[in-house]
Order: sequence, then C-alpha cells, then structure tokens
Amino acid sequence: MLDVAVIEEPAAAGASLDPIRARILAALAEPGSAAMLATRLGLPRQKLNYHLKELERHGLVELVEERRKGNVTERIYRATAASYVISPSVLAALSPDPSRAPDQLSARWLLALGSRLVQEVGQLLTGAARAGRRVATFGIDAEVRFASAADRAAFAEELAQSVAALVSRYHDAAAPGGRSHRVLVGLHQIPTTPVTEGRATNAAGRTLATESEAGQEN
Repeated sequence: MLDVAVIEEPAAAGASLDPIRARILAALAEPGSAAMLATRLGLPRQKLNYHLKELERHGLVELVEERRKGNVTERIYRATAASYVISPSVLAALSPDPSRAPDQLSARWLLALGSRLVQEVGQLLTGAARAGRRVATFGIDAEVRFASAADRAAFAEELAQSVAALVSRYHDAAAPGGRSHRVLVGLHQIPTTPVTEGRATNAAGRTLATESEAGQEN
C-alpha cells in the first residue's frame, strides 16, 4: 500500500468522491472482505460488492487474498493507498495555469502554483511507482506571526531576495546531464476556523512550504 496515491483519471476521481465509496476506501486502510465491510459500514453486501468492483476497476482497491470457506470463496481487499490526492490534471483545460497572470501578491496565483505543484509531483510519484523508484524532494513548513502588515511586507521582500540569490548561485543552465527543479515559496494567513460558505476568518501569518520537485533518483 502506498502512503499517498495521486488520482489522474476523471473516472477514478469521480469514483473516489462518491460518499459510499469514500467510506469503503477509508475502511479498507486495513484489509477486509465484503461481509466484514457490510457489518462495519451497515450496508447491504450486494451493494458493497458492486462498489468494490467499481473501485477495483479504477485501481483504488486491490485484491490481496482469497480464502476458501466451505463452498464459498471470500475475497479480501485493501485500498491501494492510505490517502489519495486528486490531481488538477483531472480538470484538463479548467486547471489553473500560473503562467496566465503571474502576480506575487495574488492569492489566486498562489493557488495556481499549488495546483501545478500537485500536478507535477503527482506525475513524478506515478511514474516512480511504476518504475519502482523514489522521487527526490525537499520541503519546509514554518509559521511566523507578524506584528504588522509592514513587517509582513518586509519579510516577503527579504525572502524573495534571499531565494533569488540562492537560485542564481546554484542555477547552471548549461550543466551537462543536469536536471531542472522547481522551487515554490508561498505566504498566506492560517484560517483560525474551517472555511465555510466561501468565508475565512482572520489569522496569523504563515510561511508555506518551500518545495523542491526533483526527478527520479539515479
């Protein structure tokens, strides 16, 4: 079982978002049969079998064992991952594109950057899983509370200059055999309560992860 699987097919995304199938996926973090799940989730076994087949068809669950009990064969399933992320590539042309309107002060642009991060890292993870290889990445997650908006602006300016200097020092466009990496740095407020009805409350400032995507390791 993978720690995280990235869903890139629209049909698989739809299957994972179905409320009943989502409950089945969560329950199958530990292997189980249709009979076991029927009891645990309070659903008819016939209905569970139907949903299990659909989840298996989309690669979200897998058969791990068959047990013979008298004249009956019990099929044991488990989820293919402990958790799932739906790639923005599922939306195809509707997926946000950071190149459309680059703006360091735009929350929408920050979301577009995050969307691209999920899509690109998802592609790397999928390819690496198929090849049985690892993906080299690096991330930083930190929180900072600013005393004023001026301090926040000064922090952002200093951070931008530091990252630009570091990138300039190590970037070598002509390096033979070199691999391009993407560095993403974000800054946003932390909601103090869950976002509801499109509204979020004020919160302390936060530095998002500085994330580096890398190609598969040699």
